[in-house]
Amino acid sequence: MIKRSLLSLTIGLTFLESVVPVALAAPPRSPDQTVECEILVAGGGLSGAATAYEALLSGRTVCLTEITDWVGGQISAQGTSALDERPTQRQQLLYSRGYLDLRQRIKSKYGELNPGDCWVSESCFLPKDAHNILFNQLKDAARRGKGTLKWFPSTVVKELDINQSGKLIQGAIAIQHRPVKGAPPLNTSPLSQTIEDSYRYENSSQFEKSIVRFVPQQRKKQTGGTAPDWYVVDATETGELIGLADVPYRLGIDPRSYLEPSSSSETGDRYCTQGFTYTFAMEATKEPQAHTPPPFYQQYAPYYSYELQRLADFGLVFTYRRIWSPKEGQQTKFGGITYSAPTPGDISMQNWTWGNDYRPGTAEDNLIYSRDQLQASGQLQPGGWMGGLRTETLRKGEENALGYFHWLVAGTTDSQLGANVKQPQPNNRYLSGLDSPMGTAHGLSKYPYMREGRRIIGRPGWGHPQGFTLWEIDISRRDYNEEYYRNTLSPQTYRSLRAAIAGFEAASAIAGTKPLDQIMRRSRSTIYPDSIGIGHYAIDFHPCMTMSPAETPGNKEREGERRGAGQAYPFQIPLRALIPQKIDNMLVAGKSIATSHIAAAAYRVHSFEWSAGAAAGTTAAFALENGIMPYQLVDELPRPEPQLEALKRRLQKNSNPITFPDTSIFNQNWEEWK
Repeated sequence: MIKRSLLSLTIGLTFLESVVPVALAAPPRSPDQTVECEILVAGGGLSGAATAYEALLSGRTVCLTEITDWVGGQISAQGTSALDERPTQRQQLLYSRGYLDLRQRIKSKYGELNPGDCWVSESCFLPKDAHNILFNQLKDAARRGKGTLKWFPSTVVKELDINQSGKLIQGAIAIQHRPVKGAPPLNTSPLSQTIEDSYRYENSSQFEKSIVRFVPQQRKKQTGGTAPDWYVVDATETGELIGLADVPYRLGIDPRSYLEPSSSSETGDRYCTQGFTYTFAMEATKEPQAHTPPPFYQQYAPYYSYELQRLADFGLVFTYRRIWSPKEGQQTKFGGITYSAPTPGDISMQNWTWGNDYRPGTAEDNLIYSRDQLQASGQLQPGGWMGGLRTETLRKGEENALGYFHWLVAGTTDSQLGANVKQPQPNNRYLSGLDSPMGTAHGLSKYPYMREGRRIIGRPGWGHPQGFTLWEIDISRRDYNEEYYRNTLSPQTYRSLRAAIAGFEAASAIAGTKPLDQIMRRSRSTIYPDSIGIGHYAIDFHPCMTMSPAETPGNKEREGERRGAGQAYPFQIPLRALIPQKIDNMLVAGKSIATSHIAAAAYRVHSFEWSAGAAAGTTAAFALENGIMPYQLVDELPRPEPQLEALKRRLQKNSNPITFPDTSIFNQNWEEWK
């Protein structure tokens, strides 16, 4: 039965300490087990699953760790089970083979791809089903490819054993937790109440710990070979291994430049990352329900809003990401959007910017600790890693989400649209319980949906002397011929911008032989010789807020953050974006590849995560097979790289697209891609 009321959770949340200093972990005892892998994947989200999928099909032994007990990330543990896809790419089914397999399995499970009849996506479904669907997919990949999957749920990486040269990860220590006998089951308490415990070596009143040491699998080396015996892939949601290994990375807003001309800060701001979201599920009911406000409701109520007048309709918001709809309701239209009205039994997953998004943006409340903050809290000391997140901010994100549900069903205020807009909607109930859609007793997602984490700075090389990065101008459709850019950027910076996007007229822009406003920009994204994956999505922002705390009455989004938002051309995933500095046997997948703050707003959705993971898994398997390190595949660019070409052929042979159709500097028809 779905049980435990919303109020019972809120009471538990209310009495948490507001600020808990991060304690250093106790010295480790001897590992309880040593596990060998050819590829260690940290993070079981979509990118980690895709990495494992391709590596298993290549016959490799894969260890896959995940902080929750569900594989799938966005589609399961984070509750965002509505696939973000662009129309043209979806119409052509131009996706990695594993992503297509996943879509087909969803369709087979329900008899249709969209059992929720949502209007934001072609596929909305239940998070609790997504774990089983994807885990079975991984098991089938292991069987077909004769690989071995070693699955470690409820497991976090605590320490990395890096050799004296600082170039190779020789081992990793992880902590797996399970409930102590007699304690409540996993997923009874929200993440803020368990996360610090999960990173401590010692047993506790709620968890019994098992210490796992991951080491390279013994392999027969090629004669004279110097390549590593294994690869470690950071597919975590926030770039945990990046922070733990202390490789160069970015966090938050990048300084304004000709590469990132729409940046909201001249100098950058590492504390302003995109908002995170605790999703939850709610069910439409025939009869009105009693709704008691949580004790902290008034603290967060000034934040909630429908945001825009064209969205100010409860039915529209409910069906936006409806994940289950046993009966089709009456066709309804609001704000130009047609949807089938909610009927009793419908289940909606909520993910709303001015709702359960929590958007801190200062040094006092940022969620993902910067390097300075990690160092100050002792997390970069041996044994000191505690996940790199501010627990207090997680807690407030949980409260904010619970308050948003109460606003939806009982609220009458609207922070952006004023009075007489929001009406109570009592015929709805909050779904909680271990058998609820989110699989938690408290009803919130097991882990928040993360839109942005730490992002590596790739290695310096041809065309990227400061380290490889995918920038705003590499993907944006913006023309930049606006007064804002002319007035804000220096004349030289503006000329560099126009030259960088000029395509065939770059020489004229650089030489000044033609007025800048007469130089047409190229109508495509940047093309990379080392592209090993693809993606397409709009540059979509959920900006941080200006004041702390985020729910401060009258608070506003960081000024200028949405300036970079807008449509993007279909884009590529270069291998160089997956390779960190310093460490040679580490790859990065998912949202922590080498992107800028603005580019990251497009490089974060479901199909991209899968494509990046497929690239990482294939690259790791290829490197093991050929005795070569990934950076050696690209270190001679722009000169020919025969082994890079072999890797690209393997990806294409395996139905993992690395370019969009007709990709060429001569193709100027990308405006047709929607």
